[in-house]
Amino acid sequence: MTIPQDPHLCIDLHCHSTASDGALSPAALVERAAGRGVTHLSLTDHDTIAGLAEAETAAQAQGIVLIPGVELSCLWKSRTIHIVGLDFDPDADDFRQALEQQNDNRWARARMIAERLDKLGVDDLLGKASEAAGGDVPGRPHFAQVLTEAGVVRNAAQAFKRYLGNGKAGDVKAFWPELPEVVRWITEAGGVAVLAHPRKYQLTATKLRELTADFRRAGGQAIEVSTSGQSSGDLGFLAELCRKEKLLASQGSDFHFPGAPWCELGRIMKMPDGLEPVWHSFRQPVLSGAPA
Repeated sequence: MTIPQDPHLCIDLHCHSTASDGALSPAALVERAAGRGVTHLSLTDHDTIAGLAEAETAAQAQGIVLIPGVELSCLWKSRTIHIVGLDFDPDADDFRQALEQQNDNRWARARMIAERLDKLGVDDLLGKASEAAGGDVPGRPHFAQVLTEAGVVRNAAQAFKRYLGNGKAGDVKAFWPELPEVVRWITEAGGVAVLAHPRKYQLTATKLRELTADFRRAGGQAIEVSTSGQSSGDLGFLAELCRKEKLLASQGSDFHFPGAPWCELGRIMKMPDGLEPVWHSFRQPVLSGAPA
């Protein structure tokens, strides 16, 4: 199950830390990745690069290569779509301003979630959720954690079922920028824009082809062909879509927390042959052998 074509490489280009909605700190995440044989890792927290500095320090200590990454939310035909940015310049001024805009959107969403759940009687719900997020913008998993600790629900699953899942009071949709704008942010910062986990949007095959074509026309360069939770049929379909649109192929576990064996760092189905890996196009291409 470990990735890719070269036996000396284990590349995971999609995972999350406490800087967004992950359970592990950036340093702990990198340490876990190294312990599972990952040689090249990209930390792709939602709409923030706040964890990159800590992750880079840990990566140097662990002897693995960290690729700058982020997962940005956007809209396509009124649907929320996620675009992973890889190998960009984290210090690009315009890119940082765009991330601040995304951060403002997330805080507005978090405040609205807290307001809608105020009737549950949890004191300082927003503050506690932010604390659970390491002081950053809380997402729905952090609200679920607080509701569990307050005894409102038995566990996170029940929190989502009653209050945070689709159609529930805490299911607040954010006002994200359109897909072409987000792709532009990434490419102008020197990065590669990747369509994240395409099969998770529950689109028909026809709609997914349409999304992928629009993404390519907007300047998108790659698609996640292999990610956790996919069937072999999904893998084959996405590989064919990747070939048809002449996109680069990416892969990543989309790891959020330990204890889910179907979604573990470095554990990804091998990509089909005949695809051009996205890491061949990085500013420092990853071609073969052990990490530099």
